[in-house]
Amino acid sequence: MRKLKIGMISFAHGHAFSYFNALNALPEVEVAGIADEDKNRVAKITDTYGIPYYSEADELLRTDIDAVVICSENSRHAELTIASAKAGKHILCEKPLGISTAEMEQMITVCRDHGVQLMTAFPCRYIPAVMQAKDAIDRGEIGEIIAIKGTNRGSMPGGWFVDRKLSGGGAVFDHTVHVMDLMRWFLGSDVREVFAYADTRFHELDIDDAGMVHVRFENGVFAVLDPSWSRSKSFPTWGDVTMEITGTKGVISIDSFAQKNEVFSDVTGKAQWSYWGDNMDEYMIKGFVDALLGGKPVPVTGEDGLKAAAVGLAAYESAQAGKPVVLD
Repeated sequence: MRKLKIGMISFAHGHAFSYFNALNALPEVEVAGIADEDKNRVAKITDTYGIPYYSEADELLRTDIDAVVICSENSRHAELTIASAKAGKHILCEKPLGISTAEMEQMITVCRDHGVQLMTAFPCRYIPAVMQAKDAIDRGEIGEIIAIKGTNRGSMPGGWFVDRKLSGGGAVFDHTVHVMDLMRWFLGSDVREVFAYADTRFHELDIDDAGMVHVRFENGVFAVLDPSWSRSKSFPTWGDVTMEITGTKGVISIDSFAQKNEVFSDVTGKAQWSYWGDNMDEYMIKGFVDALLGGKPVPVTGEDGLKAAAVGLAAYESAQAGKPVVLD
């Protein structure tokens, strides 16, 4: 069986290490190269597994790889995606897809023009509780959805995430996209109107770490999301992803990381959650690989990434204006 050759571009985002582990575990995949301007960041992986290292993405793109996984700073997603598409490589790009609507539209267009697939990295679609909720909704178990309340509260990540030029925004942008994508997926409807609050409440930063994002979907459903970096250093895990979905016949509650053991450690000096559930990153990577090998559309598209990120961008516009923003 021919192996799918995949390269990885940048390990600036920590998710890259999890994605590498998922790719490396698949017998139908060969991780054929890693490009990163910081050699030390990837040296352990390239040395341990004998993977070719490239200091520049262009060098990797000139090889015979089939696809790339991009985990750079948000501000570089567009340039790296466009370069990869022009080189004829399929792409899995870390979220948010881009930091402006214009550049995301360009990414999608260039990929389409060059006949390559663009997938947005939304692993939350593969959380067991989320998948079960989607199936129950599709079966009509709670009737018509009326409203959704969600959270994606995390710890402040630091580093380039708090540099607006590299990240495109703070907590509201970073954490809105995941759950907004899930809401769109559940409803089969796009966001029409956004009314949001964004501020700095938990840390001494020059970027937002708190917010509330209220949206109205085209089908009339209302939703609200807390995307804050409000979890402290002592919190047992990096954060949460929860949703309460109210329908005409019932309610579904999602606690995405409920499959966990509580660990009390004198070494760490705090309680921790040891997650034992299925690995969402592994399922997402498998979905990307299966689509390419099977000649099928990727399960989460560039358009999905654009529409989720557009809500985050509109949230800042609304917060600054103090009034709702209507999306085209």
